[in-house]
Amino acid sequence: MEASLEHTLLSSIRTIPDYPRPGILFRDITTLLGNARAFRRAIDGLVHPYAGRRIDKIAGIEARGFILGGAIAHQLSAGFIPIRKKGKLPHETVRVAYSLEYGLDEMEMHKDAVAAGEKVILVDDLVATGGTAEGAVKLLRQMGADIVAACFVIDLPDLGGRRRLESLGVTVRTLIAFEGH
Repeated sequence: MEASLEHTLLSSIRTIPDYPRPGILFRDITTLLGNARAFRRAIDGLVHPYAGRRIDKIAGIEARGFILGGAIAHQLSAGFIPIRKKGKLPHETVRVAYSLEYGLDEMEMHKDAVAAGEKVILVDDLVATGGTAEGAVKLLRQMGADIVAACFVIDLPDLGGRRRLESLGVTVRTLIAFEGH
């Protein structure tokens, strides 16, 4: 009998206590990525609702969103947009500031990465407070993208990121949730 998707994913994610600071339980997906079956099931779970639909681009947030987003883009025959921290992209960029737990940071993408009206799915490994994803949504919308959904393997519902994105009118898809932070 095949294990449920939720069981497969939950059992393949390592939890590291007190990282990056005391009281935090860090959800490490590198163990999921290293497990071929769990990785495949996660990608299939994220792709499934969009199979057969026209999706022009997948936008992945640095760095784990690149790994997941590249695989999803391949499955959906879509292009890929890297959204990176400021100063990492070589060509002309557009930038947005976004809030972190401890202040502000900036992310950017190439100015020519998305055309107005293109259908885009935003991807990252985890949604916590939603600040980074909200910044990416604003950046993509600034360029005229039609954001179909924001997809994450993990939701930390206690931190409110999903609600924050949904309040912007973004459909959020997650595969599993962990209580707490």
